[in-house]
Amino acid sequence: MNNHIFDNPEEIFDNNIIPPDEETDDDLFDDDEYSQDISLSDSSSAEISENGLYEHYRFIVDKGQKMLRIDKYLTDRIEGASRNRIQNAADAGYIFVNDKAVKSNYKVKPLDIITIMMDRPRHELKIIAQDIPIDIVYEDEYLLVVNKPAGLVVHPGHGNYHSTLVNALAWHFKDNPNYDISDPRMGLVHRIDKDTSGLLVIAKTPDAKTSLGLQFFNKTTKRKYTAVVWGNVENDHGRIEGNIGRSQKDRLQMTVFEDPQIGKHAVTHYSVKERLGYVSVVECRLETGRTHQIRVHMKHIGHTLFNDARYGGHEILKGTTFAKYKQFVNNCFEICPRQALHAQTLGFIHPATKEEMFFEAPLPEDMTELIDKWRGYISNRNTENE
Repeated sequence: MNNHIFDNPEEIFDNNIIPPDEETDDDLFDDDEYSQDISLSDSSSAEISENGLYEHYRFIVDKGQKMLRIDKYLTDRIEGASRNRIQNAADAGYIFVNDKAVKSNYKVKPLDIITIMMDRPRHELKIIAQDIPIDIVYEDEYLLVVNKPAGLVVHPGHGNYHSTLVNALAWHFKDNPNYDISDPRMGLVHRIDKDTSGLLVIAKTPDAKTSLGLQFFNKTTKRKYTAVVWGNVENDHGRIEGNIGRSQKDRLQMTVFEDPQIGKHAVTHYSVKERLGYVSVVECRLETGRTHQIRVHMKHIGHTLFNDARYGGHEILKGTTFAKYKQFVNNCFEICPRQALHAQTLGFIHPATKEEMFFEAPLPEDMTELIDKWRGYISNRNTENE
């Protein structure tokens, strides 16, 4: 077995950091990850195995898992890992099932224990405390709720090693001896994209994270987002269901798959709050939490988020060809220079007091101005037609 087939095994899987602009709407304890007991080894405590390798990932396959090729299975479950890299890792003898090396065509079965082993410990990413302002909505000894502004990356990753929410939290908790920013048993319970604004909950104790994580897993949390989307959404209310996985055409995009064995089950409920001609203001309620879920599901039904550059919403998708209209839309893009998506409400049961907690973050200024701009446009157009 050639354990040195790669110059840097860490490049096979981006296993210690999240790629830029890839913070997700995935709960850290989402449906698959929580039940399958995914864990990451810490380089400071990693032990070398009998075969001379270090454990980087461990999966315990869910009891209800259908037989599926292991390269497909791992591609869906490891952030930033391509199927080709997983196949190369299997060929190099880095992927084990029940302590035996397997090839990429091995089909996983319920309760298989999958480990990914490499010839060196995981690289440790040191979190540096930075004095970055945080909009704290609520805090007690168990948890913290923050209103994240658009543009702030949640977690350090490629190209974003500093100036993230985690760096800001490290500063906020620097004098708290009971909070270790590098301890995975506490901290972020869920994440939102860099250019999405809104509410996030952070656990300050292991018990709080377990309790909150279970609530996300069991879908008992209450999360609603406000979005501006292209087009006049036909139905006042709707339900979007479709597996979400990484696009095979563009690895930076997620997409909806018809094949039930590809991607992760995802459900989004929406209701139209306001129709503004060529755009609509909608409220989205998450039943699951997948990477880019709202952005992907709304595009799937033909209503891409306004100014969502990743999914084509930064182009004029609806409206006229008049130069005046084009200038108006370009002005709107400048007002809200990111996908128009805001995590507006968050509700959960307090992990210690068992009290029902509910928080709401008002729309940020850029989205408020954007909606007002479209209201003015529709009002003027209706006046001209009278």
